[in-house]
Amino acid sequence: MKRWPLVFSFILFIALCVTAAYWTIQLFKPPIRSVAAPPQTPQSAPRLDAAAGLFGGRSSFAVASNFQLKGVVVASDPTESIAILATNGKPAQTVRTSEEVVPGVRLKEVQRGYVLLSEGGVVKRVELPEKAKHR
Repeated sequence: MKRWPLVFSFILFIALCVTAAYWTIQLFKPPIRSVAAPPQTPQSAPRLDAAAGLFGGRSSFAVASNFQLKGVVVASDPTESIAILATNGKPAQTVRTSEEVVPGVRLKEVQRGYVLLSEGGVVKRVELPEKAKHR
């Protein structure tokens, strides 16, 4: 019975240490930062002519001869890509994806080396000249 005050004092000392440690950690811990996911980049749809080439098929694109592709600006969002096209010897014009190049002909897709035009449901491919590809 003579040791009860000593045991009780030891238990109170341990409680005091635990309390001091808890409040010290609360006082000096860094603020909580919100975690945000990185922005998603839209992925372009896979090209069907590439898949046809893998399986031994041929691409089903006609070649448009009255159009000349002068340059392309390929954006990360496919709807914002731009092609520079000249038609029938006229000066070149810039056309955004899904806009009409001439009446009845729409720019369907812009890729790094070519564009696809849709004329009455028929998809036509216009290649970028070799000298313009390497710039």
